[in-house]
Amino acid sequence: MVHMPTRDQVIDALRTVIDPELRRDIVELEMVRSVEIHPNGVVDVMVSLTTPGCPIRTHFETGVTQAIRELGEVSHVNVSFDVLSDNEKQALGRKLGRGALPEGALAQVSNVICIGSGKGGVGKSSVTANLAAALAAQGKQVGVLDADVWGYSQPRMLGLGNERPRVNAERKLMPLTAHDGISVMSIGFFIEQDAAVVWRGPMLHKALQQFLEDVDWGALDYLLIDLPPGTGDVSMTLAQLLPQAKFVIVTTPQPVAQKVARRSAEMATKLKLEIAGVIENMSAFVTPTGERYAVFGEGGGQLLAEELEVPLLAKVPLTMGLREQSDAGTPLVLSDPDDPAAQAIYQGARGLIALSPVELPVMQAPAPAAAPKPVGMSLPMA
Repeated sequence: MVHMPTRDQVIDALRTVIDPELRRDIVELEMVRSVEIHPNGVVDVMVSLTTPGCPIRTHFETGVTQAIRELGEVSHVNVSFDVLSDNEKQALGRKLGRGALPEGALAQVSNVICIGSGKGGVGKSSVTANLAAALAAQGKQVGVLDADVWGYSQPRMLGLGNERPRVNAERKLMPLTAHDGISVMSIGFFIEQDAAVVWRGPMLHKALQQFLEDVDWGALDYLLIDLPPGTGDVSMTLAQLLPQAKFVIVTTPQPVAQKVARRSAEMATKLKLEIAGVIENMSAFVTPTGERYAVFGEGGGQLLAEELEVPLLAKVPLTMGLREQSDAGTPLVLSDPDDPAAQAIYQGARGLIALSPVELPVMQAPAPAAAPKPVGMSLPMA
């Protein structure tokens, strides 16, 4: 006769399965949704995740299986997953004593916009920098998080030198300030200039979590997050930490780029991120005298927007000024707002404003000032 473990024994065994990010066991976190024990030696366990695309899902599956098998007399363990509801996520945040993201660390940020692309080389970072400057020029409080940890470029594009972030009285990192009050945070502020970053997924997750939880972003209308190209760990991590974020896809006009960008859209859909719109970059090359050449073809951005049933926010042409000002560290929308590319980006900014009306919460009174001092962020090391 097979002596199967009891439900209490299974639950007790699952206390050894630790969430590596929250550093508590899944029983204490109330992530164990159900346990079913069958006479044939099979145990079914359902675990609740914060997001369908949780990057540490495999960790939980392996941990649950091993913990239950150690009880003996178990022939097989089936581990399934569901997703915590919004109310359950908020309750978890309260349980942890820090508030659930974005309600806690980003409580004063009204709109989080992730800007991504299916592949590199489409000008996603220059679009992000100029879009931030265009929003700021229209009176919005804007922050930029450079989450492209392998290809970080926002410090250069926004004209920030070797200054390091400081800490405030609450021991929170203060973003550096670029043109027109744009708050900026980047991995580039913490490592040697132009150094390569060689990190695995868990390291990236830790760094991004710090950028969200340990940075005093303050009251922002928009936080723009410059994602790395593709559909990897960074995008999944941000979807887990910021389930209310919206996604803007940058593509170029040629069909091959549009098809690759479609994969980013599929990733956003799977992770239940809302797609706010598409921006077509390099829609044509416009010469200083006004001639227009469709170097990369035409129509890819419109086709992608129609396929996704979202707005085409802008068609940004490639101009000499756009390239020159990206290298110079001054967004084109500020240095030459009449440039055709600048005009298109302003149109995209107005589109974002129309899609996400801003109602800022009442700002809290600032804490007493303390003398700031340099800080080194406790980022994971390769």
